[in-house]
Amino acid sequence: MLARLIEAADDLRLPPAVLTFDPHPREFFGHETAPPRLAGLRMKLDAFRAFGIAHVFVARFDAAFAALTPQAFIEDVLVRRIGVRWVLVGDDFRFGKGRAGDLAMLRAHANTFSVEHMGTIAVDEERASSTAVRAALAAGNLERAAALLGRPYAIAGRVAHGEKRGRHLGFPTANIPLRKKPPLSGIFAVRVLGLSPQALAGVASLGVRPTVEQHGKPILEVFLFDFDQTIYGRRVTVEFLHKLRDEEKYDDLDALTRQIRADVAQAREYFETQT
Repeated sequence: MLARLIEAADDLRLPPAVLTFDPHPREFFGHETAPPRLAGLRMKLDAFRAFGIAHVFVARFDAAFAALTPQAFIEDVLVRRIGVRWVLVGDDFRFGKGRAGDLAMLRAHANTFSVEHMGTIAVDEERASSTAVRAALAAGNLERAAALLGRPYAIAGRVAHGEKRGRHLGFPTANIPLRKKPPLSGIFAVRVLGLSPQALAGVASLGVRPTVEQHGKPILEVFLFDFDQTIYGRRVTVEFLHKLRDEEKYDDLDALTRQIRADVAQAREYFETQT
């Protein structure tokens, strides 16, 4: 979709732009029941920039925005505020109060701009959608998720100080706190970007650490192979390549250490098979 946008912008000699919402409308209407985000706003902005998008408009989705009629959304947001000349949407696009607006209505009111819609994109006969990606991640099928996304699923964030428990166990980890509940959990073979010119291999734990916490919040902990540098405060991107196992609770720290050692060995074996 972004590739088609860039192509059209070049043909029309217009800057390519994206309109996105924050928070997601489903988070606004049902915070507790909203599906996990596949990417935070910062990751979206970084991805758009890397793809060559010139402008990103972030609409704050609040009560006032949710109350806009489809006509008001077109006239106030698209025309007056953004000044669109050409719009690309999916064939299931809905907008305005009560999701009353659709592709036909958008075209009917497009007096000063043209509208193009993109049909369904399928991967192995399955519609490429956020729902399909979440299902693959929840099932631990990272290879399928990567096929649907066109890239490995990733989480980005800043490395924070932790309790140094991993270091005491012999496996120092980069701790990345999470603001939102992630769409997957478990132990994974990962690749980390942002610390060196080349991606670094490692093993990651994503979850609530049931062995050491009773009511822990989700956290991402990454043990990097053959790496010993101070990286607190650094922003990293962790790509999830292969799931090793589910998160488990162990009787004591010795049992946990043995399992971590086995996880590291298994992750190293995975990377050896990829070369």
